[in-house]
Amino acid sequence: MWQILPQVLVDGLTLGFMYAVVALGYTMVYGILEFINFSHGEIFMVGAFVGTEVLLIMDANGVLQGMNPFLALVLALVISMIVTGLLGVGIERVAYRPLRNAPRLVPLISAIGVSFFLQDVVRFAEALHRDTFYLTGPILFPGKIDIGIAQVPSKAVIVVIVAIVMMSTLTFFINKTKWGIAMRAVSQDQSTASLMTINVDKVIMLTFLIGSSLGGATGVLFAQNYGTIDPFIGFILGMKAFTAAILGGIGNLRGAMLGGVLLGLVESLAGAYMGPLTGGAFGGEYKDVIGFAILILVLLFKPEGLLGEAVKEKV
Repeated sequence: MWQILPQVLVDGLTLGFMYAVVALGYTMVYGILEFINFSHGEIFMVGAFVGTEVLLIMDANGVLQGMNPFLALVLALVISMIVTGLLGVGIERVAYRPLRNAPRLVPLISAIGVSFFLQDVVRFAEALHRDTFYLTGPILFPGKIDIGIAQVPSKAVIVVIVAIVMMSTLTFFINKTKWGIAMRAVSQDQSTASLMTINVDKVIMLTFLIGSSLGGATGVLFAQNYGTIDPFIGFILGMKAFTAAILGGIGNLRGAMLGGVLLGLVESLAGAYMGPLTGGAFGGEYKDVIGFAILILVLLFKPEGLLGEAVKEKV
C-alpha cells in the first residue's frame, strides 16, 4: 500500500487541480449573480472536444509531428479558450440576462436546459463527423519523469503546471487590475457599483468570458490526461467541481482552489485504498460516495465552506 502512495498522490493532485480550475467558473458566477451555472460542466466538455479536434486536424495534416509539443498544447488551449469564452458570453446573453430579475429557480432551469442542449449538439456533431460519440486524440507528452520515489507521467506534470499558471493569473487579475476590482465591487453590491459608473453588464459578461475560458482550457488538459472524451464528461466532472466550490466556500476563489485539490486527493486515496482497508467490502467505485459524504459533513457543521464566511443579514 505504501509503495503506490506517491502515484496515488500524483493522480489525486492532477485530478484536484482540474476540479479547482473548473470550480473557479462556478464560484465566479455565483459571487456576482448568486446562482449556479450548471451549464459550466458542458462548457468544459466543449473545450475538451475543440482542443482535441485541433490536435487531430494538425496530426492529420502532418503539422503535429514536427511541432514542439508545448507550442501545440498552447495552440489547442488558446483556440479552445476563445471558443468556450465566446460560448459562455453567448449563453449569458441569451439564456441568463433576460432572466436576471426572475426568481432564482428560473435561471437555474435555464442553465440545466443549456446543459442538455450542448450535450446533444456535441453528440450530434461528433456522430455526423466521425460516426461515433467518443473522441480519442494524440497525447503530446507520453513519457514519464522519474522523481526518485515514483515515475510521474509527463502529462500529469503539465496539467498541474498549466492549472497553477491559470489560477495564479486569475488571482492576479481579480486582485490587481481595474476590471478585477470592478468584478469584486459588483459582487458586493450591483446597484452601488452601477452608481459608481461601473458597467454591470460588461462586468458580468467578462465574468462569463473568463470562467468559460478557464473551463474550456481545463477540458483540453483533461483530454490530454485521460485520452478519450465523450459528450457526457461535463456532467460528472461539473458536479465534482461544484462540490469542490461548495467545499471550499462558494464565491471564494481560494476556497474553490482548496476544495478542488482536497476533493481530488480524497477521491484518489479512496479509490486506491478503500478496497484493501475494508477487506473488499467496498471497492474504488465508492470513492464518489466519500467525496459527497465529506460535502454533507461540511454543509452540516460549516455550511459556508472551509474558507467561506458566514453572511450576517443586516436588519
